[in-house]
Amino acid sequence: MPRFFVTPSQVQNGAIVIQGNDVNHIKNVLRMRPGDELSVSDGSGMDYFCTIRSFNRDEVCLSIENSWKSYVELPVKLYLFQGLPKGDKMELIIQKAVELGVYEIIPVRTKRVVVKLDEKKETKKIARWQQIAESGAKQSGRGIIPEVKPVMSFKDAIDYAKNLEGVLIPYEKAEGMNKTREIIKGLKGKKSVGIFIGPEGGFDEQEIEAAMNSGVEPVTLGRRILRTETAGLTMLSILMFEFEEE
Repeated sequence: MPRFFVTPSQVQNGAIVIQGNDVNHIKNVLRMRPGDELSVSDGSGMDYFCTIRSFNRDEVCLSIENSWKSYVELPVKLYLFQGLPKGDKMELIIQKAVELGVYEIIPVRTKRVVVKLDEKKETKKIARWQQIAESGAKQSGRGIIPEVKPVMSFKDAIDYAKNLEGVLIPYEKAEGMNKTREIIKGLKGKKSVGIFIGPEGGFDEQEIEAAMNSGVEPVTLGRRILRTETAGLTMLSILMFEFEEE
């Protein structure tokens, strides 16, 4: 069933009004008609089963048939601090991270980042990445659209992460798997967890030291060397499995 996002203000008196780019998608791409069914989320925890009531030039009017509190979100907010990768890898990372339940994605400029974005390019990139996040949220039935933040320096990212209840960083010199399992088990009950992932080439040793001095806990992902686009998704998969409720 097609899924769309609205703001809570668009939900009133048993009806929902869809506006913007989704109108063209419903009318001309999906070719939906009055009476057709679709799913809507208000982005703040409520889902709605709706039927199309009517079309206007710039709006689609829906009737709410049923509503319920979204049950797909994890009980913890996961923050992915991703070192900027080369090429289009960030698009894949965002798409899959959204499917795995990430709450927020923070692109990070580290010492070994090769990608250089000027202000104009960065604005366009963030807009593009946010579109991918929205598309991934619709596809995976999310109750929210995860936000892609503006690019941060490593220092600013560490400062931002200080507000979280737990933060991890995969590191090849971390203690073994038993210690990592212990750390992950210890996150149970936390409401916010961050993950730092380096770009191609990984983090500089000084960055690792700065992270650890700020309370970030090093963990291992095993004996194999993972690409940057694999490491973050691996961590998110582990945490999703650990936190997912019955």
